[in-house]
Amino acid sequence: MGLSLLFGMFALGLICGMPVAFALGLATVAGFLYEGLPLFIGFQRVLSGISIFSLLAIPFFIFAGELMMQGGIAARLVRLASSAVGSVRGGLGVVNVASSMLFGGISGSAVADTSALGSILMPVMKEKGYDADYAVNVTVTSSVAGVVIPPSHNMILYAVAAGGISVSKLFIAGIIPGVLMCLCLGIVAYWIAVKRGYPAETFPGWKYLGVATVVALPGLMTAVIIVGGVLSGVMTVTESGAFGAIWAVLVTVFVYRELTWAGFKTAVTSAVRTTSLVMLLVATASSFSYLLTLYRVPDLLATAVTGMSDNPLVILLMLNLILLALGMIMDMAALILICTPIFLPVVVGIGMDPIQFGVVLMMNLGLGLCTPPVGACLFVGCVVGGIRIDQAVRTIWPFYLAILAALMLVTYVPAFSMFLPGLME
Repeated sequence: MGLSLLFGMFALGLICGMPVAFALGLATVAGFLYEGLPLFIGFQRVLSGISIFSLLAIPFFIFAGELMMQGGIAARLVRLASSAVGSVRGGLGVVNVASSMLFGGISGSAVADTSALGSILMPVMKEKGYDADYAVNVTVTSSVAGVVIPPSHNMILYAVAAGGISVSKLFIAGIIPGVLMCLCLGIVAYWIAVKRGYPAETFPGWKYLGVATVVALPGLMTAVIIVGGVLSGVMTVTESGAFGAIWAVLVTVFVYRELTWAGFKTAVTSAVRTTSLVMLLVATASSFSYLLTLYRVPDLLATAVTGMSDNPLVILLMLNLILLALGMIMDMAALILICTPIFLPVVVGIGMDPIQFGVVLMMNLGLGLCTPPVGACLFVGCVVGGIRIDQAVRTIWPFYLAILAALMLVTYVPAFSMFLPGLME
């Protein structure tokens, strides 16, 4: 009865349009009152949930991404990708994917990727004769690279929810799966471009490519500082995030000279707003997870899943389907905090490494950002592209299949996510 009340109040809050963090808080208070538990225990869980040093890296990553979006780094990455791969058939679609791989590896945010690159590339693509739905679809789906390729603040949330897993290993584990996913999306983008007869760009020459690389290098160094600092052991995740944000300020102000005071204030405001939402989610989800543990939800789910099948391949398929369905109806950060303590014991029980599961979780929930009814990237992409959501969804399915193909490979072939972390041991 208590478990039904917990999930019932949470669902009621979502149906009423309540923000996820408040719905979690409402359900938690109802659960504590029903069980007769002192509410101060819930407040203790709230405070302990956000009093984690590694969480300080999240505002730094978010702020660095906002600065790059406002300060011209995204435009230079697009220019680099265009000069490198723009000469193939439907080159701007492939450029879009390549740009997302570069920008996502710096900003760590799928929504920022969609907004920044969409604003730059979509008007150009439509001007060159590309259909609006194609421009939106390739931009939206390739933005998932931002939550898989490091640095990713969502991976930090997973590390915290999983009980202190190495963020360094999580970061490096996402590199190959992220590149694999972008390769699959690039192939689909090329296939659709050939099918629709989109034009190819002219190769600008090796000299132009070299110049574009040099110009983009200061922006690319942001990722080197953030990821390299963590992987080398020279800096903690929080320290690397702080240095990355400082470097982004220096590059956008003194090197590119495009960050205006208005842009800086916009970056600060957006970073504060996003960080506040994330931290509030972490706080309320911590108390919610306490009740899930009290009601033995992880044990019950493990028993239910293994009762359907004892085949690890089937269990992993069922978990992927559950995560994909949840990703379609809930926010990614909230799902990471709720699902990790529930599903992690199940996958560990069948022999999957927590690092591999973290990457699989990111890819599953990242796809949810591109799907209706609550896909944030899909909404942003359609607004920037000037089309309705139903117009985009009608032709987006090949890109969904590309992400699913990469997801299945990462799920069933551990080497894709575990090879690079294994080199660190």
